[in-house]
Amino acid sequence: MTTPGDKTAVEWLAAAAPDPDACRRAWERNPLGVALLPAGRLWDVLILPGELGRATLDVLARLTDRPGPVLADFGASRLGFFVPAGTTSHWIGTGVRGAGRGAWVVVPFPGRATGGVRWAVLPDGEGTLTDPVLLELAMHEAAARALVGECRNP
Repeated sequence: MTTPGDKTAVEWLAAAAPDPDACRRAWERNPLGVALLPAGRLWDVLILPGELGRATLDVLARLTDRPGPVLADFGASRLGFFVPAGTTSHWIGTGVRGAGRGAWVVVPFPGRATGGVRWAVLPDGEGTLTDPVLLELAMHEAAARALVGECRNP
């Protein structure tokens, strides 16, 4: 099932591909409804471990009207936050992986459920990305909240 805004999200995502038409065909033909897109052109992806990623997304939801796109793998054991291209080349963070120039990302068709990866936050089609400074602040707050929770529940 797709929603009206999905078409613009599809166009925005496909624009990252070397051949946008081939990307759209891959989404149509792939039984899993996914395509491989290159990071580092329009966006990078910062990949956080699931618990920290989910908590960070919760904090981001309170800090901003709308974060950029976020991918979640099966079981949400990892979340990938779409950030401006070039971010991963200077990101330093323990436990955070980055997909930047030279990396490829499995991306599901917007609005369609897949077996291995899904959108936790759909792209808006306008190119909204998560500000890396805001993401870092949200990660720190999420980690601090987790630490306080651990101290309360030994």
